[in-house]
Amino acid sequence: MTCHQFLSIFIIFISKSYLSEAIGRTQSTGVTGKLICDDGPAANVLIKLYEHDKLTPDELMDSTTTDSDGNFKLSGSADEISSIEPKINIYHDCNDGIKPCQRRVTIFIPMSYVQNVKTPSKFYDLGTMQLSAVYPDESRDCLH
Repeated sequence: MTCHQFLSIFIIFISKSYLSEAIGRTQSTGVTGKLICDDGPAANVLIKLYEHDKLTPDELMDSTTTDSDGNFKLSGSADEISSIEPKINIYHDCNDGIKPCQRRVTIFIPMSYVQNVKTPSKFYDLGTMQLSAVYPDESRDCLH
């Protein structure tokens, strides 16, 4: 191999390494749980899984609604240079009366449930969550 060929291969290798770092690595997470309102299941509640970003809009990774028993399961992936910060937003009307828009509760998923694969094999179990409670940093959302 000539010096010129070696240099060409070396430059291609380095370029691919930097390009892959600039695009980021694929990371994923998943979450399951059950939502209740007072004494019954919170059916048909919208839940969205996001990759939280500080400088740009959050990236939607998945969304679903709870089943008739209040159960849900979400998973998704994102390509980021740094570690993703996954969170779920829960949009509901539990004990909300006739107030406009919906209550929004945000829960961040622990970093130990972020994996460097496209499809997660480990899911964060939120457990059973009572929506009638008032949560810190709860807000209202009309445009979700």
